[in-house]
Amino acid sequence: MPETDQNIKDLPPFRLWPLILGVLLTLLGISLANQWYAQHVAMPRYCSDPVQTLDRVRQLLIKKTPADDNFESRRPYIIAAKLLFLVPNTDNKDREGYLRQIRRHLEAQCR
Repeated sequence: MPETDQNIKDLPPFRLWPLILGVLLTLLGISLANQWYAQHVAMPRYCSDPVQTLDRVRQLLIKKTPADDNFESRRPYIIAAKLLFLVPNTDNKDREGYLRQIRRHLEAQCR
């Protein structure tokens, strides 16, 4: 048993800071990559036809099921629903206020 205790004492001390720093840098990298993707890949989809996108978002907020049951009819609404995550309703605005916020965001991004 004393031999095992000696082996444990010979190990270098566990350092928690490098692990914490590594996790924080990874999370920061994921966040930056997500912002880049939203700006350069996702937003151009919405800028191709912002009026139709805004109409689909409106239908998503009003109707329980805005499309049929097949995937192809749902696809445009799924893409529009991602905009709800890119522009969160942080001020708990009513539906029309939130749609105005999304429209302003689209106008600013699509210039």
